[in-house]
Amino acid sequence: MIPRYTRPEMADIWSPETKFRIWFEIEAHAADKMAELGVIPATAAAMVWEKGAAATFDVERIDAIEREVKHDVIAFLTHLAEIVGPDARFVHQGMTSSDVLDTCLSVQLARAADLIIADLDEVLAALRKRAFEHRMTPTIGRSHGIHAEPTTFGLKLATFHAEFQRARARIASARDEIAVCAISGAVGTFANVDPAVEAHVAAKLGLSVEPVSTQVIPRDRHAAYFSALALCASSVERLATEIRHLQRSEVLEAEEYFSPGQKGSSAMPHKRNPILTENLTGLARLVRMCAAPAMENVALWHERDISHSSVERGIGPDATVHLDFALKRLAGVVEKLIVYPEAMQANIDRFAGLVHSQRVLLALTQAGVSREDAYRLVQRNAMPAWRGEKAFLDGLLEDEEIAGHLDRPSIEALFDLGYHFKHVDTIFERVFGED
Repeated sequence: MIPRYTRPEMADIWSPETKFRIWFEIEAHAADKMAELGVIPATAAAMVWEKGAAATFDVERIDAIEREVKHDVIAFLTHLAEIVGPDARFVHQGMTSSDVLDTCLSVQLARAADLIIADLDEVLAALRKRAFEHRMTPTIGRSHGIHAEPTTFGLKLATFHAEFQRARARIASARDEIAVCAISGAVGTFANVDPAVEAHVAAKLGLSVEPVSTQVIPRDRHAAYFSALALCASSVERLATEIRHLQRSEVLEAEEYFSPGQKGSSAMPHKRNPILTENLTGLARLVRMCAAPAMENVALWHERDISHSSVERGIGPDATVHLDFALKRLAGVVEKLIVYPEAMQANIDRFAGLVHSQRVLLALTQAGVSREDAYRLVQRNAMPAWRGEKAFLDGLLEDEEIAGHLDRPSIEALFDLGYHFKHVDTIFERVFGED
């Protein structure tokens, strides 16, 4: 984790202290149920809680033990024994390391998803507010980066709101899928640990029970989780890229907030660069790169191997930390985005009415002209306007062949900008609901 892109709330989930505390809770809850089943003495389970709950696990001590034994869970259990005393021999009865590691990872990924979902709610709230603010603000729609037809800036933002609604639903689903507990012992047969122990620990930690584990939780769950994060990151990049394009000097329809005292360039004092959205583009790439190894982790050998372990130690913190930071930053960018409606209108007008070419084409076909001929008539008047030689409307009005099908008032009526926005409210109802 890079401190520059790490929020404290997410960092805490992945800290060694939090990990060892979750490990302890898994072992202690399991001991409670084992005591209830008569597998271990009730006094031993009580002592584990009494000593362990009040303890501060010494990360350096655990690391030192691990350097000797070359096994992280054994290192933790050894340190726990130093804290609990003789009753520690009853800890981890019938369990295997993956029971602890996989269940802990499920808890951490579920908690991380909760933070990310809260972040998404902030992004959605910001997009909703700005979309309604600019519901009827005209702007040019672009395809291939070229002027197409008019839309509104509110509709632009509505598309992102709908997309992030889907992202939220995917991550919520992935959170449910990953929030599972597996305490089934070696090769997942429950030979030495009762399934009731697994059910008890799962209930205490707010998890579901893995129906069948192979000693590890199947990694298709994790692949789905990281894929959901990757898709969300792609949505972050799409919005960031849109803002970056709109901030280009030649466009300048919107730009990131530029605070007093902020400097854009060490060499050029005039610069106002889209540094936040450029940063978001880069962070999205970091999140997405975690999806491929998560999918490769699905195919483990037989009942288990640990080829997934080193991968997940990296991608677990990295993907969640970076997406959490990116979403918080994105919410701020949207909230403070500076919008220039006058520039949007100026860009619409830049090509002297060309944005209405399809309406003219359709009107000619309605008047009896074949589509091929109508396209030819409109295009031959559009190209001079494109080159800046003549206004599109003037060319149409002067075209005798067009005049044979459409009179002047009919042609002029086709240049009504508001025509394009008659269904804005319908789209908004679809995206935001009737309220």
